[in-house]
Amino acid sequence: MIVLFTDFGLEGPYVGQMKAVLQARAPAVPVIDLFADAPAFEPQLAAYLLAAYAGEFAEGTVFLCVVDPGVGSARPPVIAEADGRKFVGPGNGVFEIVLRRAMRRRWRCIDWRPERLSASFHGRDLFAPAAAMLAMGQDVPATALPFDGARPGADWPDDLARIIYIDGYGNAMTGWRASATTESTRVRVGDCAIERARTFSDVKPGQAFWYENANGLVEIAVNRGRASDLLGLGVGAAVAITT
Repeated sequence: MIVLFTDFGLEGPYVGQMKAVLQARAPAVPVIDLFADAPAFEPQLAAYLLAAYAGEFAEGTVFLCVVDPGVGSARPPVIAEADGRKFVGPGNGVFEIVLRRAMRRRWRCIDWRPERLSASFHGRDLFAPAAAMLAMGQDVPATALPFDGARPGADWPDDLARIIYIDGYGNAMTGWRASATTESTRVRVGDCAIERARTFSDVKPGQAFWYENANGLVEIAVNRGRASDLLGLGVGAAVAITT
C-alpha cells in the first residue's frame, strides 16, 4: 500500500492531485490517508509523529511524506528505507526518527526527474511518481547518502518534549515515548503538574491527566473536555516531562 502523510490539509486540490498521479501510475495499489494535517512547516515535529505510526504498517509499505517548507531549495529529495518500509519525501529531517530507531536502514538521494518538475509542488511532480514506482516494484534511480552527523535532524533528541499533534478532541500528543517514563512521571504545562492515568474513565470529568496513547506516546487529555483549550496548548508548545 501507499500511505499519505502530509501537512496539506483536506481543503484545496493538493492531496487530490497527488492521488491522481498515484492512480495513474499504480492503479492497483491501495492508498491510505494517514495524516493530511501533520504539523505544518515543521519537519522536526512531523518526524516524531511519523515514527510513532509507521511501525503499525507492514513491511513493503511505501510512505509518501510531504512536510516540505524548503520545497524548491537545495534540500535533497530522498528515499529512506527502515525495517522493510520505504519513505519518499524531502531530505529535511522528516525521516530522521524513523531511520534512527530502525534496525535496518539506508537513505538515498533521488536522481530521477520527471519531464515536468514545478518549483513548488514536488509532492505531485516528483515524490508521488517515485512512490508509485516503488509500490509497483520498479527501480527509482538514486544515490546512497551517508548516515552520519551531517544529516538533517542528527542533533535532535531521541524523545521530544513538545506537542506534535492535537486531535479533534483536543488531546495533545507529545513526541515523548511512554516507554521512557515511569508510573510517577509528571508532565508540567506552565504551573500545572499533570499526573498519569491509565485511561479517561480513571479520572473525574474535567480533570487533566496524561496517558500512554495507542501509539505509545505521552498524550495529555481531559476527561470529557479539551486539553488544548483548558491548558492553552498548541502544536509546537514545549512541556516539561519529569521522569
